[in-house]
Amino acid sequence: MAETPSLSSMQLTRPELAVFVSGVASMGLEILAGRLIAPEFGSSIYTWGSIIGVFLAALSLGYYRGGKQAAVRASNPRLARLFVATAFYVAGLILFGELMLQSLAGIPLPSRFASLPAITVLFGPPTYLLGFVSPYAAELSDQTNVGAASGHVYAVGTIGSIVGAFATTFFLIPTLSVAEIGLIFGLLSVVTALALLRPNIGGDEAVWSIAVTILLVAGAVTGGIGLDTAGNSVYHTQTAYQELRVVDSGGTRTLYLDGQPHSAMDLDQPTRHVFDYTSHFHTPFLYSEDVERVLFVGGGGFTGPRVFLETYPNVTVDVVEIDPEVVSTAKQYFAIEESDRLNIYTMDGRRYLEETDETYDVIVLDAYRKDKVPFELTTVEFMQLTADRLDEDGVLVANVISAPSGPASQFYRAEYKTIQQVYPQVYSFPTVGGVVVQNIEVVATKDSTLVTSEELQARNERRDIGIDLSSEISSYRNSEPTDDVPILRDDRAPVDSLLDPMVGQRYVIARSNETDTNTSGSNTTLIRPVQFG
Repeated sequence: MAETPSLSSMQLTRPELAVFVSGVASMGLEILAGRLIAPEFGSSIYTWGSIIGVFLAALSLGYYRGGKQAAVRASNPRLARLFVATAFYVAGLILFGELMLQSLAGIPLPSRFASLPAITVLFGPPTYLLGFVSPYAAELSDQTNVGAASGHVYAVGTIGSIVGAFATTFFLIPTLSVAEIGLIFGLLSVVTALALLRPNIGGDEAVWSIAVTILLVAGAVTGGIGLDTAGNSVYHTQTAYQELRVVDSGGTRTLYLDGQPHSAMDLDQPTRHVFDYTSHFHTPFLYSEDVERVLFVGGGGFTGPRVFLETYPNVTVDVVEIDPEVVSTAKQYFAIEESDRLNIYTMDGRRYLEETDETYDVIVLDAYRKDKVPFELTTVEFMQLTADRLDEDGVLVANVISAPSGPASQFYRAEYKTIQQVYPQVYSFPTVGGVVVQNIEVVATKDSTLVTSEELQARNERRDIGIDLSSEISSYRNSEPTDDVPILRDDRAPVDSLLDPMVGQRYVIARSNETDTNTSGSNTTLIRPVQFG
């Protein structure tokens, strides 16, 4: 009969504890890297591929160097120094990470590789240091067989990585800020160092541990040093999906998601269109005279739904927003309240359309960003789903962020081509002149009759829809060259590749009745509305 392991035999030795914590910290920092890098470089497959590659390269180099030195240098005190050094670097990340990130973003590289320098500088060194831990621990193991020692170390380290992955993903990121999560990993490293040294903690070790702890706490309390001049930050958090920040500046409250402006509200006139592109959401009223029920896929600050409710007393608005923190932020900071006319569903937009029995007169897709587009909301299959949920004279509006022509227009033209596979008529309305990256409002109808620009202008004059759309209509387009772009399908939707030419380009937003202002460093410009035609 096999013996049951005793409690003492299941306890980790000090080297095994070091390996376990190194696994927790390395995997936790890898996931955290995505949240720190995303506001500057986006969270595309290229960003995540770079993060994974840098972490693997740094760990491999640490394994190699540590393995060569382990026979003569491995000891508990040296392991402790590795953890103190890691904690010191993490403290630097908390304090200066944003400043370093913004500085490294200017290195001229092809867009796919633009994030590599920042990831390497910010996360390469601490990961390299953690790579030393496993070979040192294998050398200090009480296992007499080399294979058994190595296998045991790999198993303990992998378990630590699993704990780090799940804890960071499901608990830390939805609850804490980047600085606070960095504080946890830094303190974990300091505590591990002290555990490795006890009871012989010398004066030098104590001083370094206290100094690093002070730096970590200072970074977490201050939130770090950056170059953010967007205004007064009134709320900031990390959600399960993105970084979220609410900023007040010049009488306007703006919701930033991963560093990009998503919605804005005039604090004195909440129903005024601050970002000019939102006025295009009213365009369906020129295509259909019978609009009673509207669905917004993507909520943000609920600018569109708010104005609809105020302008059209007979319209009921449903909003589907995947991020519950965005919904609670809209309620607390943008004065959104659910009612008989405003229904909010916190779930994935595609899943909602698959499960609902409701039909709509208008569906507004407002879930795309410049560098982060859920591919499942772009495909032919999804567009067919929207058509199935629209009435016979229903209208689809997609807020696409892209350039209308040139190299950075690939995503827009691919989406245009994809929508054409489902809807007989597709129109588009760029919101800013030129070939810069901007909001392009794509309007699709189930009615096969072509509506010309002249007819839209005539309807705009005849119909009282609560807003004058004459300047918006003047950017009318009804044909795009699409031979060189793919149709997006569930089994092949290369959205990241199509977005890639936009990396590093300025995103220009037309802002109503305001002077020129730059609100997010080198990525976004707010300008006066441009009159087309």
